[in-house]
Amino acid sequence: MNDAAPQPVPGTSAPSGLKARARRVLQHLDAVLPNVDALYGDLHEHPELSGHEARTAEEVAWRLEAEGYEVTRDVGGHGVVGLLRNGDGPTVLLRGDMDALPVEEKTGLPYASRERTEDGEPVMHACGHDVHTACLVGAAAVLARSRDAWRGTVMVVGQPAEETLQGAKAMLDAGLYARFGTPDAVLGQHTAPLPVGTFMHREGVTMMGSAHVRLRLFGRGAHGAQPELSVDPVVLGASVVMRLQTIVSRALSPLEAAVVTVGQFQAGSRANVIPDEALLELTVRTEDDAVQARVLAAIERIAKGEAAASGAPKPPQVEVLNRGPVNRNDPELLRRVRDAHAEWFGHDALVPGVLVTASEDFPFFGQGPEHPVPTAYWFMGITPPRVWEEAPGTTPQEKVANLPGPHSGLYAPDRAGSLRSGCESLTVAALACLHGSDAPVDH
Repeated sequence: MNDAAPQPVPGTSAPSGLKARARRVLQHLDAVLPNVDALYGDLHEHPELSGHEARTAEEVAWRLEAEGYEVTRDVGGHGVVGLLRNGDGPTVLLRGDMDALPVEEKTGLPYASRERTEDGEPVMHACGHDVHTACLVGAAAVLARSRDAWRGTVMVVGQPAEETLQGAKAMLDAGLYARFGTPDAVLGQHTAPLPVGTFMHREGVTMMGSAHVRLRLFGRGAHGAQPELSVDPVVLGASVVMRLQTIVSRALSPLEAAVVTVGQFQAGSRANVIPDEALLELTVRTEDDAVQARVLAAIERIAKGEAAASGAPKPPQVEVLNRGPVNRNDPELLRRVRDAHAEWFGHDALVPGVLVTASEDFPFFGQGPEHPVPTAYWFMGITPPRVWEEAPGTTPQEKVANLPGPHSGLYAPDRAGSLRSGCESLTVAALACLHGSDAPVDH
């Protein structure tokens, strides 16, 4: 790496003996990687949108069965659960999300997605979920082939519908923990436009919570040449959009992190017709539930106030369609995972953690039926070395800002490097939570 590469995290210590166990387990990785690569290529070419992951789920399910896992399909939609019991010890849940996005791929890769829905909508794995899923299966395979090196139970979860923030909760509502047992630790990882082979961990809040808000603004339609006869919902909507920008800049402290983005604004169908209503959809991101409540209240107050000022015939409808909780790492578990990664990959592979404004439904797995379940979530770099070196900028932040990130049609992980490091990182994290074993376990 050059001088602009992320700097290592100081002061991490390694759990004793883990590296030796990891060597015993990961000696099987070279034999597993061709299957992992084939799965990744297949999933990337054939992505499926949230709630439609039937093909992907079956690819995961039969591969887990082939490695000796007890597999259950269709848990909370297309969710897959694989159990591998290997003596007394903790239960560790490894999670990978399987869904893709309505994004048109522009990478030009030979295995680029050309999938489209029946309505002609493009589909792409533009968020790395194909990497997550392939590495999940790879880690499951090497653990299954090295049961003399660990004790406990591995619970592999292929999760649907992460992009809509519905899949994790749906699996829990379908009895994930009641049917298969409450885990002692939940582990997950996500791709990031950092150099391949590097990892980012953050104690406490690592990703913001989110809310999806819909505003329906009512006006009075008229001919476009007679605006005086109307209450124009387009102008009303524009006023609302501009006023919403003051929530973060004026209603919150500069020390409170939040994002309010209007991603959809629909109104009218003809140039000479003033419509009766306008529809806005927003995403809200905050690192604190109390701040989220204040932001949502401000959105409703602004929408109602602008509607009244415009003389709207009735107040707007304000709906919170769904919410995702703050992704908060358990401090002890996160340190254990980070120290394990430091021992296996070296301290230089660890970069300082920063708050990510994107959101996840992974935190739902921390909501156990009787008590919270410790969760740890980290980011893995997937940018090819040459691409990182050539990216404009002199600091890591500047380089990341100039690289395609998640949800971009140009998002293209380093295939070989990402799959190997992703399998290793998930496996090593699992071993840090499972009991060690120096002798074979009866199966």
